[in-house]
This record gives sequence, structure tokens and C-alpha cells, in this order.
Amino acid sequence: MTVDLTSAARASYLVRQTFRYDYPEPIRELSHRLVVIPPARLGDQRRLSHKVEVAPAGATLRERHDRFGNVVYEAFADHVAGSIEFVAEASVERHADEPNRLPAGWLEDGYLLAATELTQSDGRILRAAEELLDSAEYGLALADRINDWVYQSMTYRHDVTGVRTSASEALGIGAGVCQDYAHVMLAVCRTCGLPARYVSGHLLGQGGTHAWVEVVLPAQDGTGEATVHAFDPTHASRGGLGYITVAVGADYSDVAPTSGTFVGARGRLTATKKVTLLEVG
Repeated sequence: MTVDLTSAARASYLVRQTFRYDYPEPIRELSHRLVVIPPARLGDQRRLSHKVEVAPAGATLRERHDRFGNVVYEAFADHVAGSIEFVAEASVERHADEPNRLPAGWLEDGYLLAATELTQSDGRILRAAEELLDSAEYGLALADRINDWVYQSMTYRHDVTGVRTSASEALGIGAGVCQDYAHVMLAVCRTCGLPARYVSGHLLGQGGTHAWVEVVLPAQDGTGEATVHAFDPTHASRGGLGYITVAVGADYSDVAPTSGTFVGARGRLTATKKVTLLEVG
């Protein structure tokens, strides 16, 4: 069943994910990181409930928050016999009529404008930024133009890029997945002087984790606060109620859903995800 969220005022969801690692032989000194649970409050999005579980028994879980406000779970195990599985579940609610704002001071955080290893500009990005700056007024109009330009410049294709592929490399290929689209848009935005950040989360109806961009602009009411505007260059669209934010950062490396280290033979990851629309109002 297809649900039209364009006229809805609010929507609530249940997100359930599993990450199972199977190893050909016992491993030791496992240190793992999960970024899969949304913050308690982020703009118009509220987390209603959440839990993270790990099996087998013996592994320990610790929750903390990183510099971006993301919820990070750290797992530790001295010994894993053959497999380890993480199960994460969160229910969230979004309200279309609530503005997405950040407190005063957020625009002073340099990461919104700083190039990273994955978002460095090259000649083509610099030329594109110059042309786009000449074609639209600074602010949302410019962000819209960049969003469209990235969509037109890329073709969605699996297996041609990886998590370490930079924006310039993906643009050179002319193809990639959502994280590549987001990195290219971030590179162009930051070159144009538009503060922007990477967003990891879920899009209703899509199987895997999704990525998009938030442009952060000064609020026009003298409060010193900032307004946050979501853009999805993979679909040449703005964000909406169908998007569930999990984490934000300078690029993918800050918000990788699952990562870690251990001593032993390389394992195999099996991941599942289900997003259930609970209520629309």
C-alpha cells in the first residue's frame, strides 16, 4: 500500500535493524560501534522509545553521545566464539508543522563549512560552484540549484563506489549511491559557502540506510538560532515526513551505522532493516 505523506501533519514509525557478524573461527578483543538510534529530539522528530541488544551474553554495551549529538553504542567482548548479533529498535514521531531549528552558536561550528577527506573540492567542483553561485541567490535558492545539479550530474549505480570514495572520485565516475550524492552536494555547498552537514537515516519504502544533506542557515528573526533545511540529491527533492534522521556529521565517516575492530579472521556481515509506518495524522 502506498501512503501519501505530502498532506499529513505527523507520522510515527518503528525501525528495527539487525547486524549479525559470523566468523570462521573465534575472535578476540572486539570493540564495536553502532550509530543506529536517533537522538531523543532532533528538530521536528522525537524518539518515543528505543532499545539495543547484543547476543551472545558476555558482550557489554555502553551508550554515549558524540560531538554532533548522535547516540553512539559501543560494544566490547573479550572473546566471540563464532558470531555476534546486534538488534536495534526505535520508534519515532515527526511533525510537519514544527520548524527544524538549532540553538544559537551552531553556525559557528567550523565543520559545517570545512572540507573533509571525503568532500574535498577539485577543479570540476570549483567550476560548478562558481557557475551555481552566479545562477541563484545565496541561501535556499542556491541550495535548490545545487541539489538539482548533483542529481543531473550523477547516475544511481551500485558497486562502483565504496565508503571511502570521495566526492570528486564519485563525480568523476558520474555514478554512485546515496552517500556519494550527499558527499558531492556537501562539497559544492561548502565551496559555495553554504553551511551543510551529512545526514544518515531511513527513507520510507527504501531497503537500506539512506543519506541526504541538511543546509543550515541563520534564522531571520534575530534570535541567533539557525534553521535546518533537508535536501535529497539522490531524488532531487526536499526532505519530508517520510525521512527518519538517525545521525548527522561532516561526512559518512562520522555516522557509519556499524563499524569496529577485533583480532582474528575477517567475518561476514548480514544486515536486515524494517521500517513500519505506525500512524499518520
